[in-house]
Formats: sequence, structure tokens, C-alpha cells
Amino acid sequence: MASKRKAAADVEAPGKKPKTSGKAEHFIGGKPTAPSSGKYMVSTNPATGAESCQVAVGTVADVDAAVQAAKAAGPAWRALTVGSRAKIMYNFRQLLIDHKEELADLVVEEHGKNRGEAYGSIAKGNETVAWAASLPAIAQGKFLEVSRGVTCHEIREPLGVVASIVPFNFPIMVPMWTLPIAITTGNCMILKPSEKVPKTMFRVMELLQEAGVPDGVVNLVNGCAEVVNAICDHPDISAVSFVGSSRVAELVSKRCRNNNKRCMAMGGAKNHLVALQDCDVAMCSHDIVNSFVGCTGQRCMAASVLVLVGDNQPLLDAIVAKAAAMKKGQGAGEVGPVIDQAAQDRILRYINEAETRDGATVLLDGRSWAEEKEGWWVGPTILQHKSTKDAACCEEIFGPVLSIVQVDTREAAIEMENSSPYGNAACIYTSSGAHAQWFSKRFSVGMVGVNIGVPVPREPFSFGGSNASKFGDFDVTGDGAMEFFTKRKKVSTKWNVPEKQDW
Repeated sequence: MASKRKAAADVEAPGKKPKTSGKAEHFIGGKPTAPSSGKYMVSTNPATGAESCQVAVGTVADVDAAVQAAKAAGPAWRALTVGSRAKIMYNFRQLLIDHKEELADLVVEEHGKNRGEAYGSIAKGNETVAWAASLPAIAQGKFLEVSRGVTCHEIREPLGVVASIVPFNFPIMVPMWTLPIAITTGNCMILKPSEKVPKTMFRVMELLQEAGVPDGVVNLVNGCAEVVNAICDHPDISAVSFVGSSRVAELVSKRCRNNNKRCMAMGGAKNHLVALQDCDVAMCSHDIVNSFVGCTGQRCMAASVLVLVGDNQPLLDAIVAKAAAMKKGQGAGEVGPVIDQAAQDRILRYINEAETRDGATVLLDGRSWAEEKEGWWVGPTILQHKSTKDAACCEEIFGPVLSIVQVDTREAAIEMENSSPYGNAACIYTSSGAHAQWFSKRFSVGMVGVNIGVPVPREPFSFGGSNASKFGDFDVTGDGAMEFFTKRKKVSTKWNVPEKQDW
């Protein structure tokens, strides 16, 4: 397909005009910093194909500069109490609220989300900021008299310099999964955003500075594989979190392990929804459509396969009707574009091969949206498969495509879900608590939904999958992230010889 890129154009939006310029630089030591290479790459607006900005291409030297800035800022930041750092997070939380419109403008422009989804991603990210601000009430260690005259207590200490590598699909929410918890626990951070969406987090760097975060505590380095490898290899980075594809997550995890670093690497998914015949058709059809169409299917928690246990034509008809009513656009409730032409080409290939090679029936065809002259669009698509082994049923598509298969028994449904190498999320739709419990115990995933197609845990619960959807240690968000970004020091104390010893 020929490229649809246009000349750079302004995007109208109701918020404040973003402060970013035509170049998305690094942010190191509290200031915008040009790449040492002098090189930039193009980031585009997915809705129009127009150039959004020029993105700095980072190098090993740029990562080292960011680490040195973090190391210089570290001692003073670590010396603050967790309460003092939490006050800054309170300030930051309010700034995210005050600048909601401006940040939503950036998310809509560079990622393509509809405006309602942009607002939601900011609010969800801010939930983690609020949780980080509550750390003074959460992060205290244990204290116990363990023997006569002997006490033990533990102290949570920061790791030092840590790094977070984040994907394109949630320009602000996913960075907030780790950043506020990492720095509130006393670490300094190197953030590597996706080169496809660099502007949102650059603006957030400025807001962190305005909130009171000292220069060098958080540094941003743009770039591609060289930056990721440099982060994994740098001897002064103690821990790395990653969110992206499973292939790269495993590579990052192994590379970090080889360098004796902590690593928390979240990968891809192939999430299964199972619908029993006793499910509430109206509620479940609405939830299923939101799950596979929301965020244009570009999220690791999106529905991908719907497994019908027995015939359920009313549910199938309701899903198709609701998905067919979705409109193209970036207003609240509309379906936005996919991130770039490569994504559009990949999604269309899966649909075409499912129909022509595998014999799947196209119940709803969104391929006509790809004929739009500007930007990269694919409409909601529903495929009914004859075989559970079809590629569209097994491989991650990362687009608004739902594969539907019908099986005869609940055991067959579990067998299909368990056969997937992934393990992010699964959902059971039913009106029976007994059925819900049966499936919840047998799904091979990290997150289970009961009548909830996108079962993302909320603080204090942590986010994390299993199997090939997660590599390394712990979960992100909540108490999992607090554990990941700290180490426990245990102190045993005795001041006097006890009258009677019991150890």
C-alpha cells in the first residue's frame, strides 16, 4: 500500500496549545537536550499521516548522560523522607488534572486515541500517582520484638537508578504504572518512551519539574534499539521495567538477567473471552464490543478470541450489531486510527488470510476503512472460524479484530485458552457463580474477569500476566511495583542483656 504521509499540518483541539516544538528532544538533568548523534526521525499523526514531530535518536552516550544526571541527583533525593517525596506527588497529581486538556490534545494527536480514551488514560495513570502519594501510609516496614530484649525491624531502601521502557499504545498511562512509585520510593529514573509517541511524556517531564521534582531525578531518552540495549547494559542502572511485545520482553529480560539486574518485562497477549449460554446478552454484548474495539484493539488487555460454549445466536447477533454501529473518528465513543501503516498492513493481512486461506466467515468487515486517503484506519472486524488453529485465533493481531469459535463443552473452552502461550487475561461471561469459579480456577492467566472483558486490576492490586505475557520479577503498579523498586534491609537490635534468654 502506498504511503499516505502528508505535509505537516496543525491539529485543531480544544485544550491549551502544547509547549512542545517541532522537535521532541531528550530531557536530561532538568532541560531539553539534543541527541549526541545529531540525528532525528519522523513521528506521524496516525489520523492524518502528517508529520507530528522530529524525534531525537538516542545513543549509548545519551543514556550514559542521563544516568550521570540521575546519579548526581540521587543522594539528595534519597535523603528526603518518603513523606516529603509524596508531597511532590500530590502536586504532580493536581498538575495532571489542571493540564488534562493539553495532555489529551497530545495523546489524540500523536497516538490517535479518541478524546474519551485520552481522558481515561490520563485519569487511570493519575490513580497510580495518587497511590504513590499514599506511600507514607503503605511503605513502612515491619517491627517486632522477636525475642526477650531483641527487636527486628525492616527498612525499604531504593535501588538507585532504575529505568522504564514503555510502548506507544498508552503514551501517559503506562509510564505512570512505574514512574511515580519508583521515584516516591527514592529512586531516580531513566524513561524511554516509544519513538512513535514522544511528545506527551516530554510535556510530563516539564510538569514533574513544576511539581517540585529536582533536576536529574527523572530523565527521558528517546530512541530505538540502541537506547534499549544501553539501558539493559549500563552498570549503574539497577532495575529495568519494560512493556511491549513478548519477543522483545523476553530479550530484555534475558539481557538484564545476564547483567545481574532486576527486570519486570510485560509482553503481548491473546486474551480469550468465554461466553456461556446463561450470560446476560445485553450486558455481555456491550462489554465484548468495548473490549475488542476500545482503543482500536491496541492494548494488551483487549479481547481477541470469543469462545461460545454451545450455540448463542442472540449474543452473536447483538455483538455484530453493536460493533457495526461504531463510527470512525476521534470524538468520544468513536473508533480511532491504528498507530501507523505497518500496523494497518499487519491487521489487514490477518483478516485477508483468515478469509481466503483459512475459510473464516467475515461477519463484520472493517477493511473498507483502510481506503481512507488520510491516516491509517481499520474498522471493527468480526471473524467466525471453523478451526481454533487459525492464525487469527492464535497470534496477537493488536487491532480491532474479534475471532469467534464455538465449542461444545466448557472443557473444550478451557483447553483452547490453556493452549495459548500467552497468559495476560481471560474472562468468563455467565450468570452462575459456580461456573465463574470453575473457569477462574482453570484459566492460565494473571488476570481474570467475571463479566468484565478488560479485567485490569486497580490499586492497590498490581497489574501482571503470566506465561509468555510476562518475564522477570513482580508486577507493575500497586504493591508489586513498590516491591520491585525497593530492597528490604532488616535490623536486629539488643540494648541490654535480657533477664531470661529465649534464643
